[in-house]
Amino acid sequence: MSTVTVKRSDLKSGEVLCSYCTARCCRYFALPIETPTTWEDYDHMRWYIMHGHSAIFVDEDVWFLMVYGDCKYILPDYRCGNYEERPQICRTYTTDDCEYDNDGTYDRLFETPEQIWEYAHAVLPPKKKKRKGKSKIKTENLPVVHV
Repeated sequence: MSTVTVKRSDLKSGEVLCSYCTARCCRYFALPIETPTTWEDYDHMRWYIMHGHSAIFVDEDVWFLMVYGDCKYILPDYRCGNYEERPQICRTYTTDDCEYDNDGTYDRLFETPEQIWEYAHAVLPPKKKKRKGKSKIKTENLPVVHV
């Protein structure tokens, strides 16, 4: 693998962009998640990130859980060691719009639970405080039956 940084536009006919990459697309996976709307949703996202090697990002209004981890088949030269038996998702992936020359920026990126919580505090209404002392649960009076 070459260590020369090549622009897409400079590729010669028949050259493969992957020959100049460090397998960026094989070092994580990202799954879309529902857009958070409640304190509980943000709390769940904090929990995801607390497990390490993960982040949450938003790109074009879609929220994603990103899990960092190299594919076990990346070879030292960054090629695929399982090319003939690779999963379908790898077979259909193209370099047409890959992250080779992407600057890695997102609309929003959260790498710590504290960042998620700070964002939740900025966008959600204040949390309702729990009352201390006796519970003030309103109960209905049940009818009394005399036998």
